[in-house]
Amino acid sequence: MRHGVSKLSREERRRLIASIVARRRVGTQHELIAALEAAGCRSTQATVSRDVRALGLEKGRDALGRPRYVAPRERRADPAEALERILAEFGRGATAAQNIVVVRAELGSAPAIARALDRLEHPLVVGTLAGDDTCLVVARDAAGARALARELSDAPR
Repeated sequence: MRHGVSKLSREERRRLIASIVARRRVGTQHELIAALEAAGCRSTQATVSRDVRALGLEKGRDALGRPRYVAPRERRADPAEALERILAEFGRGATAAQNIVVVRAELGSAPAIARALDRLEHPLVVGTLAGDDTCLVVARDAAGARALARELSDAPR
C-alpha cells in the first residue's frame, strides 16, 4: 500500500462512503473509489459495489441533472433524535475550550454531527465547522460551551 492509504474495516468504510455521498456529488463507482482514496482508503470496484448495495444507495440527480448517489429516502427524524442517534453511533467525546466545543467522532462522521446540530438550531450553538473526524461547535461564551460539551458527552453511547 502507498503511504497514507489505509485499510478500514467494512463498517468504517461504509460510514465513510455514506459521509462522502452526503457531502458531495458522486455519480459513479469510479468517482466513489477516487473519493475514498483521497480520504485515505483504498478499495476495489467489487467492494464498493457491495457497499453501495448494502447501504441502499440510489441513483438520483443533482440540481443540474447530473447523476449522483443518494441515501435511501427516510422519514425526516426529529432533529433532537437525529443528533442523539448520530452521537450515540459516531461520537467519541466532547471537550469545551473557551467558547468552542471540540466534538471527536469516527472518521467521516463529523459533517453529519455538524449538520444535525445545525438542524437542531440549539440555543447554545452559534455555528459549526466540521472536518473528517472533528467538529468544532461555537458557543456564545465559555459557560455555554461547558454546558454544551456536557450535553453532547452525555448522549447515550
